Amino acid sequence: MTKKDRQNLILELVGELEIDTQEELTAVLNQKGIAVTQATVSRDINELNLVKVAGKSKKFKYARVQIQSPALTEKSAKHFREIVESMTCANNLIVVKTISGNANAAGMIVDKIHIPQVLGSVAGDDTLLIVTKSNHDAEIMLKRLKEMMG
Repeated sequence: MTKKDRQNLILELVGELEIDTQEELTAVLNQKGIAVTQATVSRDINELNLVKVAGKSKKFKYARVQIQSPALTEKSAKHFREIVESMTCANNLIVVKTISGNANAAGMIVDKIHIPQVLGSVAGDDTLLIVTKSNHDAEIMLKRLKEMMG
């Protein structure tokens, strides 16, 4: 099975089942005859932009989040790249430094992405503070924002 096939199967599985850990996903794949390690599953989860969201029967489950939502146009992404000077993570917080007077615009663009792990954001003149549910969520969000930066 190719990597692409395995990742497509993972997307199908997380769409059908409430899988809440890498170990559980590894076990389900192994039961289906796909020999994988937890490390491989971890890389796949990262590459597929899977994040944990609220489940129905379990507290959390993996789901795919599209960073490029229809609301986030290329014009908005370009504007974000032009106004952001730096981004850093501190625990469950992301601090985005912008050109003076542009933090609010950067916040509006981040809000359009609609990531479930983002609890909210607060903008000043040149600083945007993004609050996420966990340290891990902040790291994922920072990675996605850096990908958007190009």
